[in-house]
Amino acid sequence: MNFNLNTTILGLAALLFVVALFALTVWAFKSVFGDSGTQSTRKGREKRLGVVETATVDANRKLCLIRRDDVEHLLIIGGPVDVVVETGIKGRPHLNPPHGDVVIAKNEPRPAPKFARTEATPR
Repeated sequence: MNFNLNTTILGLAALLFVVALFALTVWAFKSVFGDSGTQSTRKGREKRLGVVETATVDANRKLCLIRRDDVEHLLIIGGPVDVVVETGIKGRPHLNPPHGDVVIAKNEPRPAPKFARTEATPR
């Protein structure tokens, strides 16, 4: 069996080229035709729905605070029926960016405290 290093390297380079060409073709196909309805289309949007907090009522039931947009709803889930306890709770507003430039005051560093040296008394 003859082993030629140049032929082996050329074969590996050709294989890597074919794999890269296949990956590029798949990427181009996805970018042109798109994959609507998947996570990639929703990356820029903010989530509208979320669980704010949960608390256990008993072994079967949980109390859940659910947020949709800026409105929260209180639910009891897990029993024979799910119950809406309260709806239309105004949620906490989102934090707005600061107006204008934010200036942080800088203080001079404080000196380290001076501890008095005391001699240990023998017992």
